[in-house]
Amino acid sequence: MNKLNPSIRYHLLVGLLFALWGFLFMFFVRPFNDETTGFFFWIRTSIGFNVITFLVYALIAVIQKAVYNKLQKWSLGFEIGTLVFFYILHTASTFVLYKSPLINGGYTFIEWNTEIMMRAAIVNFTVLAIARSYLIKLIPKKEDILTIKGDSKLDILKLKKSELICVSNAQNYVEIFYIQKNTLHSKLIRNSLKNLKEEFDFLLQVHRSHLINPSHFKSWENSNTICLTEMVLPVSKTFNKQLLSS
Repeated sequence: MNKLNPSIRYHLLVGLLFALWGFLFMFFVRPFNDETTGFFFWIRTSIGFNVITFLVYALIAVIQKAVYNKLQKWSLGFEIGTLVFFYILHTASTFVLYKSPLINGGYTFIEWNTEIMMRAAIVNFTVLAIARSYLIKLIPKKEDILTIKGDSKLDILKLKKSELICVSNAQNYVEIFYIQKNTLHSKLIRNSLKNLKEEFDFLLQVHRSHLINPSHFKSWENSNTICLTEMVLPVSKTFNKQLLSS
């Protein structure tokens, strides 16, 4: 997994369903043996453990959103680390309840971990990993917004990625060509092609003075010229093969 749905609302729903599953599992399976095993004992025990489950996962949801917002990325390593952190925190928290007067359990922490938590983790974490993976599909699709900045704070242009046609060199400036409401516009910004190519890696260089958004490529006019949306640009031999292969 290299993506994350950072929505706390969605993760709270997962936490609630995961806690409900845990309640049913504990109430019917009754994974540890105590002298007091009556109906009401297992009701309050199952509720207690899975309220903790929900609260721990809610905390994880808040932490992972903060991490994601700061780094603006996610990875398989982050995902595994999140599940491991949840396991550790969940195991420690439920053990505190297990040793409390509510249950007064006899397992040591090592026994609690190996006899109860590790056995349940095989099924529980498979379910949790699948649920977290499914949440990615619930992310609403948003069109990328590009922010092109110049030297000054006022020298800025924001537009949708799909609106950007090309960027052309204009001495100490670059000229941004874009289309909005079926009308071609342009704006000069004090920057360089090199900087914009590094910042927006989807742009394709076709000439030493031109970068294009490949989605606006229409056709070849001839071997040295291409047609874009509302524009025609030269293509140098240096970048000809790159454009043909894209």
